[in-house]
Amino acid sequence: MAVPVQAPGAVVLIRPHRFRPNELTRVDNAFQSLPTGPDPAAVAAQARDEVTRLAEALESAGVVVHLFEDHAHDRPDSVFPNNWLSTHPDGRVALYPMFAVNRRSERRADVVQLLQERYRVDQVVDFSSMERDGLFLESTGAMVLDHQERIAYVSRSHRAHPEALERFCATFGYEAVLFDTADAEGRAVYHTNVLMTVGSAVALVGLGLISTAADRARVTDRLAATGRDVVDLSEHQVRQFAGNAIELTGRDGPVLALSARAAASLTADQRRRIEATTRLLPVAVPTIELAGGSVRCMIAGVHLPPRTADLRRTPLFGALPGPARVPVAP
Repeated sequence: MAVPVQAPGAVVLIRPHRFRPNELTRVDNAFQSLPTGPDPAAVAAQARDEVTRLAEALESAGVVVHLFEDHAHDRPDSVFPNNWLSTHPDGRVALYPMFAVNRRSERRADVVQLLQERYRVDQVVDFSSMERDGLFLESTGAMVLDHQERIAYVSRSHRAHPEALERFCATFGYEAVLFDTADAEGRAVYHTNVLMTVGSAVALVGLGLISTAADRARVTDRLAATGRDVVDLSEHQVRQFAGNAIELTGRDGPVLALSARAAASLTADQRRRIEATTRLLPVAVPTIELAGGSVRCMIAGVHLPPRTADLRRTPLFGALPGPARVPVAP
């Protein structure tokens, strides 16, 4: 079975049982907010149910879901595996250095083991030792990867150190398109993947949050040169997580997974342009969004070649508990 380069047909999800907005990431995540009303146990239960609904929606669309459980009390952001893991069509898996100390134990050996068992994994590249030098690069949160053209779009932030980015690009053969961002209050966007998403035919980008006209033109021109229809998102739409989407390959073709809140913020023209090639797949995740991330942050795409002839005949939804803590990084 051919592996879609940009839009994977399989994903990893983590279902947390002790979710809460992370107190250590509030320093630079302006998208994060505190829950009001429900007690912590109710918030955690709501988040767990939202992951379940996302997994069910993806499976219904024909996406293979590898769902892991997390019962740990000390990993509030474990629902966002795309920040510590990336997979690549050439058979490589990468592990990344994390900015917040209490996120570093999210790297899980059982996830990597599952990938090695079900897919062709030729090498695991572990960048996590850069944490000791204060160099952070939070995977496909910090980088929006164009796998087709081998381009990494990156907003400068605490989560994307230029030296760490350079090491990734040199190792994996990507060109870096690095730019500065600022919201209406002058704060940098903490993760590039809340600002933009790159699909096979369409790119959604909050161009107004890119700080300089030169960088806006550079990003737009680079995307247009690859044949994408560049859909500009307003700052309000970015705040509604419209940029935090991911194209996946389903049973009947490509789908764009995003939150219900994000989908509701799109204009009729934007929807028309997206739906010319890609079906929208909205799922409500309001509790997860309290932590400053949305549907794309919850999904680690599996770009690896499968070991079996037809992985879709043996989906693994709902079967993978995983230990509370498995050390991967040194």
